[in-house]
Parts: sequence; C-alpha cells; structure tokens
Amino acid sequence: MSLDATLTMLKELTDAKGVSGFEKEPREVMKKYIEPYADEITYDGLGSLIAKKIGDKNGPKIMLTGHMDEIGFMVSYIEDKGFIRFQTIGGWWGQVMLNQRVTIVTSKGDTITGIIGSKPPHILPAEERKKPVEIKDMYIDVGASSKDEVLSWGIRPGDMIVPYFEFTVLKNEKLLMAKAWDNRIGCAIVIEVLKNLKGVKHPNIVYGVGAVQEEVGLRGSKTAAFKIEPDIGFALDVGIAGDTPGVTEKDAQGKLGDGPQIILYDHSLVAHKGLRDFVVGVAEDLKIPYQYDAIPGGGTDAGSIHLTKAGVPSIAVTIATRYIHSHAGILHRDDFENAVKLLTEVVKRLDKKTVEKIKFE
Repeated sequence: MSLDATLTMLKELTDAKGVSGFEKEPREVMKKYIEPYADEITYDGLGSLIAKKIGDKNGPKIMLTGHMDEIGFMVSYIEDKGFIRFQTIGGWWGQVMLNQRVTIVTSKGDTITGIIGSKPPHILPAEERKKPVEIKDMYIDVGASSKDEVLSWGIRPGDMIVPYFEFTVLKNEKLLMAKAWDNRIGCAIVIEVLKNLKGVKHPNIVYGVGAVQEEVGLRGSKTAAFKIEPDIGFALDVGIAGDTPGVTEKDAQGKLGDGPQIILYDHSLVAHKGLRDFVVGVAEDLKIPYQYDAIPGGGTDAGSIHLTKAGVPSIAVTIATRYIHSHAGILHRDDFENAVKLLTEVVKRLDKKTVEKIKFE
C-alpha cells in the first residue's frame, strides 16, 4: 500500500538505525521532521536534540521528551573463525533473540547483514532442548570464514548491531508493526505536537526533545533537562500491551486502541498527582480516550526529568505496544493520534498560573 505523510514519517523514524550511544541516524530523521516547526534547534553534550518553540517567552517551560535510541547490540570481539560475539545494549530476553536477523553498521557506515546463530534441534540432547540458550553463549554469523575476512569488511569491536525489521502496515491498517517503536513513537508524538502548535498562540515555551541513551539508564533526558530547566516534564514512550494470550490484567492493563496510557507508577517515577489530574481532566473534557497502567519494573525519561535540580512535576504518557524489547512490536495508529491530540491540548492550557497550581496539588 502507498504510505501517507504520517506513515512515511513513522517508517523513516523506525527504519533508522540507532541503538543507545549511536543515535546519529534517528536524530537526523527527527531533525528533518521537527525543524520546520521549531524556533531553534540545539543539542546537549550527549547528543540529545532540543527543539524550542516559543509561545509566551515569559511563560513556563514545558519539556516533551521521546527517546531516539533503540535496544540492540555492540560487537565485543571477533572469533578466529569469523563468528562475532556481542554485548547487549538495553534489556533483552534471550528467548526472543535466537535466529533473528541483524544489521551490523561499521564505523565507515557500511551495513552488513548477519543472523544470531543456533544449533539445529536434531543434534540437541533432550535435556538441552528444554533449556533456554544464555545470551553469553550466542554469536552472530555474517557468512565470513575467518577473523581477517570480517576485519576486511570493516567490522570492528564497538560497532553497532541493530535488529533487522522493516516498517509494515498490517492487514488491519490501524495496526502498525516495526522495530524501534521503543521509542521512535515518542519522537513522532513530539514532532506532531510541535506541528500542531505551528502558528498557534500558547502560553509557554515548549521544548521538544529527542533524548539519547534512555535504554541504558535514562541518560539523555537527564542532561537535556539540566540544560532546559523545565517547569513541567512529559515522557512520551511505549507502554506494555496486556491484550495478548498469556498476559492478564494483573500483569498489564493496556489494550491497543483504547487510547494513550497514563502511567501512575513505574520503577523510576511516581506520577505527579497534580499533573496527572490535570492531564486526565483535559482528556475527559475533550472526550479523548485514555487508559491507566502501573508498571512495577522499568522506567521512562520522566524518571530523570523529575529529579532535575529542585524537582520537576512529571508524568509518562505511553502508547500500548505488543512485543516491546524484541525485534518488532505492534501498536495502534489511533492511540498515537489521540496521544498527539491530548498532549497538544494539554500544552495549550499550561500557563504560568496553571503550572503553579499543579505544583501544589
């Protein structure tokens, strides 16, 4: 099918290769799409992109953050026979990795295809078949016969390795499948909110951030927030979908198509009550669908933003996504569009008086 402008942007963002610490390619895509709507583009010292949009120059500073990095791997060393050992970057579960295709990006920018190898079941003893393969025992096969051949192709320790998957619109065209939804969908929300504010009077200064290195410790949002010194912080990210077999509502409440998720609690943040109530109030006034979730593990960039300097009221608004932290996830286009609508309307209402009231709720 032909892709409309929104789907084209989502494809470019998710197809871009950029694991934590290697965000150049997604940063260039994000800059391309957000620059027309920003008054100024700057960067923090780690490479996070900061797009500034001024409404009222004396108004509060509102930080909207999506992180540009995705989970992936790094070449750690090359064996004599040409097989590649790797370091995981971000949180991986070994059972989703075997026999998956990957792309190695050399320091020269060349891309080389490989696969995470596995033993055929025919030669596995019965007991070994029952055991998951440990990540430390995995390797990547790029079709080389020796270490020298791998080196001749430009592959070196430290090179980025990215899951291979192409953006796909499913038969139900509302469902979109891609790698790196975590968290290029957050970057897309930031872009679209600034787009909606183009030529619109808003009582604040908006900072649309594409943060680096979220998957390895919420790092870029911390450095960007120190540079911005925001009054209010939003993390836009993926959340867990609980609408697949084997997942109960006790595990995850999110359902595709039921609206953006308001995260009440995660390992990095207790959502600020005043900001949470304000966001929910806007959603209910405008009849924008939303859903709640609380996640005992994991965290978002709001976890770093809210601890900046004297503290910043913050919350995470997420898009329920199936199969996160694997080679490909699935989300619902309506949830993305409703998140954009909600955040746009929230920003329009965050004047100085409202922000001061939120802080003490």
